[in-house]
Amino acid sequence: MNIVLVPGYMLDDDLWADVAEDLAQVGSLSYADLSRGATIEEMALRLLAQAPERFVLIGFSMGGYVAREVIRLAPMRVIGLILIATSSRGDTEVQAQRKATVARTPSLSKFGGLSRGAIMSSLGSAHANELLIARIRAMSVRLGGDVFVRQSSLGRAGDTDQLGSIHCPTLVVAAADDRLRSLDEAAELHTGIHGSTLAVIPGTGHMIPLEVPSELLDVIRPWLGNLAVAGAPS
Repeated sequence: MNIVLVPGYMLDDDLWADVAEDLAQVGSLSYADLSRGATIEEMALRLLAQAPERFVLIGFSMGGYVAREVIRLAPMRVIGLILIATSSRGDTEVQAQRKATVARTPSLSKFGGLSRGAIMSSLGSAHANELLIARIRAMSVRLGGDVFVRQSSLGRAGDTDQLGSIHCPTLVVAAADDRLRSLDEAAELHTGIHGSTLAVIPGTGHMIPLEVPSELLDVIRPWLGNLAVAGAPS
């Protein structure tokens, strides 16, 4: 089984570091690079160009939008989908206006990473420690100012009305204490994707793979095991 891991906004491969060793026992891992595309579609096309012929997609937050676009572009290549802390809703008018302003921002040559406030809003209160804050900021610093401007101005069109076109086995994972994505948004994904499974992990904020990697693995490893038993190619 091939597994493609898709990160979220201003995050890199380190998002998956605490779950990678265990997931590698289930399948061969590869990591999507979202640092270069200017649109969701461009990111999805780049992922497809670098991915194995057939694979399971695990998309986190913004990566969930990219993952669903991948399925629309190449449905026969995706054998299973895991959506973590994401949504099918589009930008609100306020968000769209904010992104239009960011899009006019020149490249940031001295970008110092995501602000402390932005990082804190993504973490549950039980996990908002200095080590984790520094780790998230380090990912954004590695990506740099150009990627910050590009990803911050990225438009996210809602696709709730298209969820019914997803026919591969799907697992939706949500965080009980997520301040960025609500449980209603997770429920919309679950309802819209026929036959999907919904799992809500307690005691964590938005950054599930970093805050509670063991609990996340407890959810996704059995699901991947069942997918393999059901006939997914190895």
